[in-house]
Amino acid sequence: MIEIKAPEFPESIADGEIAVWHFQVGEHVSRDQVLVDIETDKVVLEVVAPVDGHLTQVLKSAGETVLAEEVMAYFVAGESTQPAAPSAAKGQDVVPSEEQEGVVAESIVSPAAKKMALENKVDITQLTGTGKGGRVTKEDVLMAVARTAQPAAAVSRAPVAVAANEADGASGRIERRVPMTRLRASVARRLLEAQQTAAMLTTFNEVDMSAIMQLRNQYKEAFEKAHNGTRLGFMSFFVRASIEALKRFPAVNASIDGNDIVYHGYQDIGVAVGSPRGLVVPVLRDADSLTLAEIEDQIRDFGNRAKDNKLSIDDMTGGTFTISNGGVFGSLLSTPILNPPQTGILGMHKIQERPMAVGGQVVIRPMMYLALSYDHRLIDGQEAVRFLVTIKDFLEEPARILLDI
Repeated sequence: MIEIKAPEFPESIADGEIAVWHFQVGEHVSRDQVLVDIETDKVVLEVVAPVDGHLTQVLKSAGETVLAEEVMAYFVAGESTQPAAPSAAKGQDVVPSEEQEGVVAESIVSPAAKKMALENKVDITQLTGTGKGGRVTKEDVLMAVARTAQPAAAVSRAPVAVAANEADGASGRIERRVPMTRLRASVARRLLEAQQTAAMLTTFNEVDMSAIMQLRNQYKEAFEKAHNGTRLGFMSFFVRASIEALKRFPAVNASIDGNDIVYHGYQDIGVAVGSPRGLVVPVLRDADSLTLAEIEDQIRDFGNRAKDNKLSIDDMTGGTFTISNGGVFGSLLSTPILNPPQTGILGMHKIQERPMAVGGQVVIRPMMYLALSYDHRLIDGQEAVRFLVTIKDFLEEPARILLDI
């Protein structure tokens, strides 16, 4: 008998929550296959099978809280000698359905689906499960309620509430009530904390992207060939421009710790990327020492790992300044929120052609609005404006970065 324990969590994480068990009790598992995902405030941790074998008992079901190194299940090495028995796993019920040709079929029902079915008076034995192994899920119950248009029981603690509208004879309107994921709750808490503890202000400017776009179009093929397939994007230019501006305005690269100001002699740039679980901010360490190709490589790697929930705690710890690119989603203008304890965050936006007055002539130029949110407790307004103008100058004349002027 092998104990399957939760991993040791980093110092900043107190506990985790069981997200999903990938195998049922009795199912054969190969070595290094993922048994269970544990969701924390920052990342999803995977626990793999130590050897070939099968689960014999699950002590912590999905949704339950688990502490570091707490026993979650028991595991036995070797081939399974019994058929898969999902009912042995805590948090799963087996409900017998009608007999078909002398054989009793069974439907595997999660506690949430069973509770919802009882509240909405749905005969769960008549449902066909669409989950793994024929499991009846909450969505199956929701669909059954929608088809029958039965009023839902009003239960305040129900994970999903269904309300039917019979006044107009329609089929009913569905509402879903689900708890926040730990990451979403953590993000919400930190954003609220940033607004409550910092004197946050935002200043705006716009940048003519003509020079960077021309440079990129001219050298993108040669760049990709010289750097083994790495594509030249816009983000690396913004990272480099931000680094040079941070060197000239160290207060924007600082943080407040109690009554002290901590000035950082390095530039660790956080890059906000989207993931299926929400927004995460991995950090480019010592970004000043990275080339454009290395910056692009790391950002692409962060994006791929974020989609697969593979980012680690170390990837997202620290950072002295953050860049958020809402332009990839079409945002034209926004006010980014600080990432505590940082005192500055740069917001990029959509590139859009607009008529501009240049040398007394109206010309069409690709323009981007920039937004800098900053902590007014540490950074004065004129300093923030000058910092953003410095970034604008570097982007409109990229040669200034090389010439250090």
